[in-house]
Amino acid sequence: MRPTFSNPLNLAADPWIVYFDGNYYLTTTQTDCIRMWKAPTLGGLADAPGIVVWQDADPTRSLEMWAAEFYRIGTRWYMYYTASDGYTPNHRIFVLESAGDDPLGPYHFKAQMTDTYSIDPNLLDLGDGRRFFLYTSCVENRNALVIAPLVNPYTLGEPHALISVPTYDWETRGFPVNEAPEALVRSGRVFVIYSACDTGTPDYCLGMLSARADADLLDPASWTKAAQPVFTRCDERGVYGVGHNGFFKSPDGTEDWIIYHAKTTPEYTYGGRTTRAQPFTWNADGTPNFGTPLALETPVSAPAGES
Repeated sequence: MRPTFSNPLNLAADPWIVYFDGNYYLTTTQTDCIRMWKAPTLGGLADAPGIVVWQDADPTRSLEMWAAEFYRIGTRWYMYYTASDGYTPNHRIFVLESAGDDPLGPYHFKAQMTDTYSIDPNLLDLGDGRRFFLYTSCVENRNALVIAPLVNPYTLGEPHALISVPTYDWETRGFPVNEAPEALVRSGRVFVIYSACDTGTPDYCLGMLSARADADLLDPASWTKAAQPVFTRCDERGVYGVGHNGFFKSPDGTEDWIIYHAKTTPEYTYGGRTTRAQPFTWNADGTPNFGTPLALETPVSAPAGES
């Protein structure tokens, strides 16, 4: 019988997680730094000490540090994140590079990736040599999703293609939002799971774009948007504002997991968002089935293959 854990795993928002070399590594938004938690078990992250892996003395990029994601490319780790000088419209995306093959770093500043308002970086690696970069921009006072080719781990190519703007009712409650794109690749298809509607509302939820992996992903016509959310609030379980997710595999590679943040109040607030994780499955048509978000303190079987 597998051990269990219960959510939350962290008391902050915008989670990203990687399982590497026998440990889970987690980041969440800390605002003035990038902090990482490391543990050999998923449940162990809740009690692990946080380690600051980056703070910046440059005042143009030392504040409002949001939504860091880190990826192993070759034998280095690249940390993508959003930061500003404290004025939100000045948000840009930056990248750090590790000195060696350790997710904890040390890191050094590598490059600024974008020149206009941009948040929520995500890397789409198709495994065939093609890599793309997804992020959120602001178009006509709406947060929207953009994709660009990744020339190398710290340089974007052209074009920067707009692939989704908020149009459905569930995407436009409060401030109209499509943000936090997260790529998921399976069986020749690409899914971009994104967060929709005003972040502070209880209706913040996950939507989905899909495309064939062999399509021109820089062509907006290659993408199809699901008409309904794919993961959303569950009032009877006390879960609201479900969004800004990531994906990871169990240590033995047999299970798919989603990590996300949510809150316990239906009030309009950015406060109280915590990090949770649970497994998900796949529908017969090949699309992901995220089910229903679990109530806090619900026992969850640990990912398969944990030592």
